[in-house]
Amino acid sequence: MPRTEFSAMSRLTADIDLHAEGKETGFVRVPHSVHRSAYGWIPIPIVRIRNGEGPNVLMQAGNHGDEWEGQIALGNLIRSLQPKDIRGRLVILPSANFPAAMEGRRTSPIDEGNLNRSFPGDAEGTITQQIAYWIEHALLPGFDYAFDFHSGGSSLAYIPSALAPRQDDPPRMEKVVGLLKAFGAPVSYVAAAPQGGGRTFTSAAYRQGVIAMGTELGGGGLVTPASLKVAEDGMRRVLAHVGLLQGPVPPPTPTRLTEIGGDDYYVYASDGGLFEPLVELGDEVTAGQPAARIHVHHTPWREPQLLRFKRDGLVLCKRIPARCERGDCLFHLATDIAA
Repeated sequence: MPRTEFSAMSRLTADIDLHAEGKETGFVRVPHSVHRSAYGWIPIPIVRIRNGEGPNVLMQAGNHGDEWEGQIALGNLIRSLQPKDIRGRLVILPSANFPAAMEGRRTSPIDEGNLNRSFPGDAEGTITQQIAYWIEHALLPGFDYAFDFHSGGSSLAYIPSALAPRQDDPPRMEKVVGLLKAFGAPVSYVAAAPQGGGRTFTSAAYRQGVIAMGTELGGGGLVTPASLKVAEDGMRRVLAHVGLLQGPVPPPTPTRLTEIGGDDYYVYASDGGLFEPLVELGDEVTAGQPAARIHVHHTPWREPQLLRFKRDGLVLCKRIPARCERGDCLFHLATDIAA
């Protein structure tokens, strides 16, 4: 099996058996020799819950360390689920980029690595590259489904959403849309993102033959009761949908199925300054409508730069910090697609 070959190549090891029966908690050990700890290792929490035969499901959060909703919701799920509640195997990696999570940052404080841009990783690379390599080559093989829970983090806020890349294979796309509908976020979207050649977790899952789905559960550096409820209810619904979770689940909720296309779906800062949004999350906008003004606060007598939307759509995502630099994403839109 590829699992044995690649596990041997990786420096990382899990101190629990990820295939055994029952429930067990432990750590993925990332060797990290530093001044304060010559033979130390970074402890990435991991949990296995198994009860007989059934689907194999991986759930992870903390791919970006400052995205809290998924990390909290998975912690709650870990504490509540017991083997009797499931049929199959569930592995949970609640803070995948643990160094980033501990610092409350999108990227790792050790190597500035963005885990969700580091796949397929490098067994001999930086800490983040090593984590990516272990996830893709040692962890993912053998799973049927994988769920990666993101939010907008410190710099963006989203309408709580579920998402997946568009699939070239129609039967696979049908399964992905089924997961999005089962999760039941207020909005779901598909994006024309890279598959086999991409550097994200969903691309890693695609390369390993695993059906994957992600989320954008809110953001802005906050956790709200509403966004956490979307996360927790959605997690239980998709686990039931794939046949792993047994017993009652939260009732289904409708989702608005949308898509994201090319550059015209986005508004970027044209220069550095202070971002004044002219619309809010959830607004319906039209092409040419004013989107934002960028104020040059070191010369406040200058007129702000007016930015406009390039197309019609739903405001799905908005930048949070007012201070911005040229190239920062201020908004992105989504447009409806047929169910």
